Amino acid sequence: MLKKTAALAQPEVSHLVRKLRHLSGLSQEQFAVTLGVAFSTINRWENGHMQPSPLALKQIKTMLGELSRSSVVELQEQSQTLLNQYFSETESSTQ
Repeated sequence: MLKKTAALAQPEVSHLVRKLRHLSGLSQEQFAVTLGVAFSTINRWENGHMQPSPLALKQIKTMLGELSRSSVVELQEQSQTLLNQYFSETESSTQ
């Protein structure tokens, strides 16, 4: 079955958020500003205390899509792997 964005289990969300933030080279504070949320929100996502909203997950998916078009091959590969792992093929192809 295809994974739906809103149906990600908490450990998956925590891993996804942390990996994307590290790929982006951003601190939790910088990542929060990028997504338009509070620093404490990013911290809660990464520590498994809270789920991102559907809008935040859409923004995360968009960021992964942008990284997958990077000129740096390693960023392309890692971000595409995360897109494939956490978002359905149908959703990924609409980027």
